[in-house]
Amino acid sequence: MRRLEDLIRQLPPELQEEVADFAQFLLEKRARKRGRPLRQDWAGALREYRDQYTALELQKKALEWRGD
Repeated sequence: MRRLEDLIRQLPPELQEEVADFAQFLLEKRARKRGRPLRQDWAGALREYRDQYTALELQKKALEWRGD
């Protein structure tokens, strides 16, 4: 960690600020990834329609039903 601090001190002030901004971005990005686990409770919800529609038609119907 000491080496990183020494490298940052050698940079001009505007680049030090850029490093700080990038570090903040990395922290926020990491925090976003720790959100809730992926839900997959929808899987199989359209099973009853598989004989009536093709996959593409089902996709279009699902969008229609959701109101998108």
